[in-house]
Amino acid sequence: MTRQNVIVIGAGPVGALAALYAANRGDNVEVYELRADLRDPSTTPLNFTKSINLALSERGINSMRHARCEGLLDAVLSETIAMHGRMIHGQRKNGKLYEESQSYDAQGRYIRAVDRAGLNKRLLDHLEQMPNVTLYFNHKLTGADFNKNVAWFEQRKQARTDHAQNPTEDPSMKAERERPKEISVEFDLLIGADGAHSASRYHMMKFARLTYQQEYIDTLWCEFRIEPRAADGSFAISPNHLHIWPGGSFMFIAIPSLDKSFTCTLFAPESYFASLSTATSDGLVSSFSKNFPGVCPELITPKELKRQFAQNPHLPLISIKCTPYHYKSGVVILGDAAHAMVPFYGQGMNAGLEDVRVLFDILDAHDVYNDSPNLATTIKERREGALNAYTLQRTPDAAAINDLALRNYEEMRSGVKSPVYRMRKWVEETINVFLPSLGWRTQYTRVSFENQRYSEVEKAVARQGRVIIAAPVLRLSPAWTFINASRGSRRNRTLAADLELARSVRRRAYSEGNLSHGAAVLATRVE
Repeated sequence: MTRQNVIVIGAGPVGALAALYAANRGDNVEVYELRADLRDPSTTPLNFTKSINLALSERGINSMRHARCEGLLDAVLSETIAMHGRMIHGQRKNGKLYEESQSYDAQGRYIRAVDRAGLNKRLLDHLEQMPNVTLYFNHKLTGADFNKNVAWFEQRKQARTDHAQNPTEDPSMKAERERPKEISVEFDLLIGADGAHSASRYHMMKFARLTYQQEYIDTLWCEFRIEPRAADGSFAISPNHLHIWPGGSFMFIAIPSLDKSFTCTLFAPESYFASLSTATSDGLVSSFSKNFPGVCPELITPKELKRQFAQNPHLPLISIKCTPYHYKSGVVILGDAAHAMVPFYGQGMNAGLEDVRVLFDILDAHDVYNDSPNLATTIKERREGALNAYTLQRTPDAAAINDLALRNYEEMRSGVKSPVYRMRKWVEETINVFLPSLGWRTQYTRVSFENQRYSEVEKAVARQGRVIIAAPVLRLSPAWTFINASRGSRRNRTLAADLELARSVRRRAYSEGNLSHGAAVLATRVE
């Protein structure tokens, strides 16, 4: 078997999974990471927070499922917490606190809370066991020639740990940092998975005619923590939900952790953070009491709230779009390096892991790993064709989820309380449950529980929206009452049964004089 020399830049979840895919196809793989070993608790995360919980959904799970690593997926899933829906928190006019659960999926599917460090550790542990993989930490990519396929790295004894917004570097390391050793590495394929501020992308831009768009939205984020109950060490609130305190122009969320704490995040405009930073010490507490009822002092003490807000960094959110994702046969960028997105759909990591699966599916389809002597093209030519196909397929999908993530912020911070949002969700889930052959699903279901291309999700949801607008639901109430009465017979329904139910719905609506023009449109489309 002809082995390619593949180097992966970045040892985060996306880079580590890409290395596993390549290694399991026989490539010689070297992984280069700017930071120290990410499995070391003392290694400073890129976002300079102690713990980050992520939402793992079907796309990420499916990508690990196809990694050809026995036991990997089971090990990862064993360290996750099921989140069946959103728990919306608020306060009624009489001052009483309330919680409202909104399930994610009509079929009962759920997303999972996963610790980023734990996931990364599992992937790196599997990589370290492979004889054709070498891990290099404390290596900074400083240059690359993608015509000659050679890259240069600075090798450090200890990684730099400071940041403009979190200066923590030990001054004694300055001299060491100024005298790094440089090495050169030749490769057949460089996979850049080194995050939003990607060095791989930066150096690729010197060769590829890359269109690049970067946007910082007017929102900062700060991390908080809800401790387990002091009395018995249990979860302070439901562990099987993603908790949201919607505030209109801002929001506070909480995601469960395995240690029974919650990792929380405040998302708000920069002006809101500025007002809290200049307010009196009690201003922060009163603002939380007003906008996020039930958080302080019920879940976080005033003292802890003030300490965490003061000590934890207030960080920006970046959205990046670019194309192409490759140059010739020698380099391709994945994950945040190609399409950093805001975190409001929980798809950043999932989309990055899906990048890996899609890339290697395309490499396989282009016979990059086919050693047959009868092929008319060289492996280099086939690899270039595959990378070009990857860019063409993945660019519209990445653009779609990037836009969906931005729009989902509006839904999470205010839309979840809107009657219009609830009505549309109910309509789509009702059709999905009782007329499954129509293929109607909510946007969230398509994004989080399926592997349909993101660009196709956007088109399908737009079509459903046009039908709903044409058919006011309130005029169809007898029809939906009939559907609800049919609940017990919905299992194993065939297409013929679905059509008969649709006809019955229309006949009943006609007979009761409740079929508007929009209802007729919907009934016809149902049929």
